[in-house]
Amino acid sequence: MRYRIQESDSAPAYLQLYRQLREDIVSGLYPPGSKLPSKRIMADETGVSTVTVEHAYALLCDEGYIESHERSGYFVIFQASDGFVGSASGKSAEPHPPLHRPETQSEFSYPLLAKTMRRVMSDYGEALLNKSPNSGCLELREAIGQYLARSRGIQVFAKQIIIGSGAEYLYGLIVELLGRNMTYAIESPSYKQIEQVYKVFDVKYELLPLGNDGIESSALWETDAKILHITPYRSFPSGVTATASKRHEYLRWAASRDHYIIEDDFESEFSVSKKPEETLFSHASNDNVIYMNTFSKTISPSLRVGYMVLPMHLVPLFEQKLGFYSCTVPTFEQLVLTELIANGDFERHINRVRRKKRREMLNEKND
Repeated sequence: MRYRIQESDSAPAYLQLYRQLREDIVSGLYPPGSKLPSKRIMADETGVSTVTVEHAYALLCDEGYIESHERSGYFVIFQASDGFVGSASGKSAEPHPPLHRPETQSEFSYPLLAKTMRRVMSDYGEALLNKSPNSGCLELREAIGQYLARSRGIQVFAKQIIIGSGAEYLYGLIVELLGRNMTYAIESPSYKQIEQVYKVFDVKYELLPLGNDGIESSALWETDAKILHITPYRSFPSGVTATASKRHEYLRWAASRDHYIIEDDFESEFSVSKKPEETLFSHASNDNVIYMNTFSKTISPSLRVGYMVLPMHLVPLFEQKLGFYSCTVPTFEQLVLTELIANGDFERHINRVRRKKRREMLNEKND
């Protein structure tokens, strides 16, 4: 029996099966165009229900590893080779509608946030007046590290996590870290603040056009850039989500040339997929991805707190070049976030919003 569901594994059965199938697809055991075993055969082999198998297959479909053909089964569309190939059925992807990114009112519970603030003020007292360590409070960096391990498959040490006041500030730190003499590449179109930051720092950058599955392969492999800045979950304003094939292509591009990727993971927590979106950081084998995220969407745009996760080998360089920079986020706000993450309120909020989005999608389909 090739696929085994381990009772000792804390992950649910469908997620264990998903991971095993994903590894076999990426390794080439199931080449592009090949058909996966039927749900019934897979259920018999693993000793789980067909519903469990269906959930695992649905995740693989969501992330672009396979696609379902009506009355025919599930076929692999993941491409390990470079270049855009398209789906196994030969259908081109549908164009993505442009996104709108207004600053809307937060869905996070204000009473819960206020209660947490009062608790932090009571528990920490005058310690809130102390200056934060330059990389951010250790309590928050440890809480973020544990959250990333639980939810995103990212295993890092607290010293790899840097806290700052929003994405734009962190973009600037990365430029100072990697160098202004480097050429950076960004998606076209992309979130305008990304390009504006590179303009302000007077660095050379290239615009790489987006296709329906991510950056066009020809542009990616022809660029002279050494740093690729991407938003693979859902690029703004195009709404393009990089497929599994494209994400692995990004990693191959960086690995083959000793280059870096800046993975801007804004809003991915609210994916309606049955599991959090995959990150490039968790799949990188060359320690060359800088992961970024903020709490602007998950909690509130008024909470100007973001973080980046550095590859381990860049930590000494960061401390040497930029370790003197004071943290731009007040200690109080950092400890409030620490409490929300540590007691589970943050993840419960994310799960609540994701369930709401799924219901809305189902209602739209049924209308």
